[in-house]
Amino acid sequence: MMTLYGIKNCDTVKKARRFLEQRSQPYQFHDYRQDGLTAELLEQFAAQLGWQSLLNTRGTTWRALDDADKAELDEQKALSLMLAQPALIKRPLLVAGERYLLGFSEQSYQDITN
Repeated sequence: MMTLYGIKNCDTVKKARRFLEQRSQPYQFHDYRQDGLTAELLEQFAAQLGWQSLLNTRGTTWRALDDADKAELDEQKALSLMLAQPALIKRPLLVAGERYLLGFSEQSYQDITN
């Protein structure tokens, strides 16, 4: 079964969920805020996708960070920030077996669900 990770009130997560539900595609939804996020799970995501890809530097949470938090960013610092503030993780993240999809595009979701 696929697992969709994200935050339930995120518009892009809503699009992904709607896409899966309209196609009767079974999946489990994991909300970072409600269900939590472990360092191990975040490290697994980073190992598969790269920490730079995971870090959402376009969102309001990133813009609200102190400049000191953004300075001299490395993997450990980025993972610590994402663990403390899961809204810093790009979303949605769909895990289907060994495949990981970050973000939402209908074509990518069609490819992975067929």
